[in-house]
Amino acid sequence: MYDPVQLRTFLAVAQTLSFTQAARRLGLRQSTVSQHVRRLEDATGRRLFARDTHSVDLTEDGEAMLGFARTILRAHERASAFFTGERLRGRLRFGASEDFVLTRLPEILESFRNDHPEVDLELTVELSGTLHQRLEAGRLDLVLAKRRASDTHGELVWQSALTWIGAPRLRVDPERPLPLILFPPPGITRARALEVLEAEGRVWRIACTSTSLSALIAAARAGLGVMAHAHGLIPPGLVPVPARAGLPDLGTVDFVLLHGRRAGGRNAPEAAQALASAILAGGDRLHRDPGPPRR
Repeated sequence: MYDPVQLRTFLAVAQTLSFTQAARRLGLRQSTVSQHVRRLEDATGRRLFARDTHSVDLTEDGEAMLGFARTILRAHERASAFFTGERLRGRLRFGASEDFVLTRLPEILESFRNDHPEVDLELTVELSGTLHQRLEAGRLDLVLAKRRASDTHGELVWQSALTWIGAPRLRVDPERPLPLILFPPPGITRARALEVLEAEGRVWRIACTSTSLSALIAAARAGLGVMAHAHGLIPPGLVPVPARAGLPDLGTVDFVLLHGRRAGGRNAPEAAQALASAILAGGDRLHRDPGPPRR
């Protein structure tokens, strides 16, 4: 009843909330993306997106279609694999940034393992900058991480505002150095935070540094300082720093999928593409972006 091509287009628009970004992700014209969505809406008899010249949002029926679309696409892919006799095998080295430790990425990986039990999945969790280095060295086949400011390559999964966060009762004293909670180099949010502070001449000091996101969150909850973080991934117990603190704007950050140049084993490129497709299909489960940060 529902065309898998149209469902994939629907998911891309739902995850990016942009027909333009969805077209770029899928390698289609924007008019084609609009056509796919329109045909799917015709097939359902429901409006799936509320859109105007400035914004795109899912309707209540569109939210419901998210779950159905994933289920239908998974069933379609499993049926195709069964009847074509093609089963993915081999070793797949996948790297995910620390940002996704507390998200529902494990659910996506579990579904992938169930669908492709003969793929030996090896997971590396590291800083985005470190994952970029390992990918370039041929030590990973697929990476889900933040994109470096100087980069333009990679398949966009999600773009988020960066914001300063801290404990609810934390008070920033403008007369004293700003206490920072940071990943060590080559952390991408670390570099961005220091860059904007230096540009504004804001004095700072490092209050805590760790490669572990859990350790940084613990330090922030204890009120040791502020940290730069994706607005859609703010951990429980932490809140955006109020605008009255006068901290500089951090801009946005892109989370992307990057494929390695060298295979990690038999069928690794095919397995990497299958996992990438699963992540793109479930990308909205990786975050709950509550909108722009309070400034």
